[in-house]
Amino acid sequence: MSAQSRSDAVHIRPARRGDLDAIVRLIAEDESALHDDSPAPEHRAAYIRAFDQIDGDARNELFVAEVAGAVVGTFQLTYMPHIFDRGAERAQLEGIFVAKASRGQGIGGRMLDFALDRARTRGCRMAQLNSNKARADAHRFYEAAGFTASHEGFKAKLGNT
Repeated sequence: MSAQSRSDAVHIRPARRGDLDAIVRLIAEDESALHDDSPAPEHRAAYIRAFDQIDGDARNELFVAEVAGAVVGTFQLTYMPHIFDRGAERAQLEGIFVAKASRGQGIGGRMLDFALDRARTRGCRMAQLNSNKARADAHRFYEAAGFTASHEGFKAKLGNT
């Protein structure tokens, strides 16, 4: 299947609780190894709790990308109000993952387009995302999609909860 026809076959929809195993597998196969997510049964309750919190919060949306009924990508949109920028709302893209076997087929681009269109429709003035410094391929992808590396990001671990 060509990249164009594969990209056209992508269906993006809100995630359902039944998608959790597929979503966690996508995260676990990420090569950055900055997290210890795994589909191990002992972690399932934590993922269900997080899903339910996202699903019940009007400022958060979790999506999956499907091809032929299989989940091949995921991302989360969080809408953040701000006082600065004349009170504009921003969209934060998080947890953007495409299955290794499905990369390079236009799926990530379709997910980004969908997310940005959704943010524009909501009235957001800006979309932002973070990416691990080691993910050079992802950075090229985001820059090609119109994002600029305009800020330095910082994170602090707050515990093992």
